[in-house]
Amino acid sequence: MRYINYTEKLLGLEGVIVKKVYNNTKTLSVMVELPRKPHTCPCCNAKTDRIHDYRNQVIKDIPAFGKPTVLILRKRRYACTCCGKRFFEVNTWLPRYYRMTKRLVFYIINRLSDVLSFTSLAKDVNLSVSTIIRIFDVVDSPKPYMPEVLSIDEFKGNTNGEKYQCIITDPVNKTIVDILPSRYKHNLLDYFKRFDRSRTRYFVSDMWETYRDISKTYFKNAKFIVDKYHFVRQVIWAFEGVRKDIQQDLSPEKRRYFKRSKSLLNKQFKYLNDEQKQEVNIMLYHSDKLLTAYALKESFFHFMESKNKAQAKERLSGWILNAQNSGLTPFFSCAKTMQNWYRGILNTFDCPYTNGFTEGINNKIKVLKRNAYAYRNFERFRKRILHIFGNKSRINIKVA
Repeated sequence: MRYINYTEKLLGLEGVIVKKVYNNTKTLSVMVELPRKPHTCPCCNAKTDRIHDYRNQVIKDIPAFGKPTVLILRKRRYACTCCGKRFFEVNTWLPRYYRMTKRLVFYIINRLSDVLSFTSLAKDVNLSVSTIIRIFDVVDSPKPYMPEVLSIDEFKGNTNGEKYQCIITDPVNKTIVDILPSRYKHNLLDYFKRFDRSRTRYFVSDMWETYRDISKTYFKNAKFIVDKYHFVRQVIWAFEGVRKDIQQDLSPEKRRYFKRSKSLLNKQFKYLNDEQKQEVNIMLYHSDKLLTAYALKESFFHFMESKNKAQAKERLSGWILNAQNSGLTPFFSCAKTMQNWYRGILNTFDCPYTNGFTEGINNKIKVLKRNAYAYRNFERFRKRILHIFGNKSRINIKVA
């Protein structure tokens, strides 16, 4: 008897009686039954303890000792002494109409919060892929809301025939608000008009025109913030454009040297050591255009170090004027971009939030898509992303 109790605890099957354990090379089979007790008739509510017959039911359970596990339940069927109704005993760990334990369902749903495919999980628990998907479909995603700080971005998708999907996050609470099937303006307008947007104070996005239009239309109480990474990148691209143009006129040997040293040129001068500074100075000596471009790049980083919005406004205005008068086409285009997004760029000095959290999620979504070889069903893809990133979900299962 002692041995049986330890077996129950070892397998995590407390509350059942373990009759026998079969352990072969592929699976672990455990014969179990529930303790006998009086039951209430579902028809007349009378109490009965009379057993009509037994039936064996094979139930899949969570893996144990690295093997798929099945429970062979010896199910009692009771007979009511008053009305003759026959019914099975109540089982709290077996959901209604399921052939697997409730804890296996929760185990699967919990494992799906990791970035792994349905197929790989199906192999681990000895179930079909379609069964794993059906289990996951019982998960209800939480209702979206409009946060105080809203961050919006897109990622390359392939569901429902759309090239890009849109992601909305709350960077303060580190949660995903929602995933949308596309980034088209009319779809975003239809989505946002359903919510109360008055509490949103900051709207953070990249330099996609549609997002700015959405902010103006529906988030009138919010400041529009351009993510720092995206406008700094414009300056780096402009500098790279000048460098590549200059390389065309250099000898093959110098061209290769400039190309290999581009990381030194892109890095801020103050972060270079003495040897690296000397290398950069030698490269700048070859071209006045490159020297001008480098000075513009460095002065933009000086603007980024502004302590407040007033100082940033003064420095950015001066930088735009210098870029326009530099005679360098890439920087002239960059200055035009800065003018176009002037207010959103300056607003970054009023708000400490960026799209960094959102971009980090996008990287994890790429891993999810790669592991699953893409998703065709958008709603399932959306629900999976929300589930992975910790959004509180409900599970709809009924106990027999």
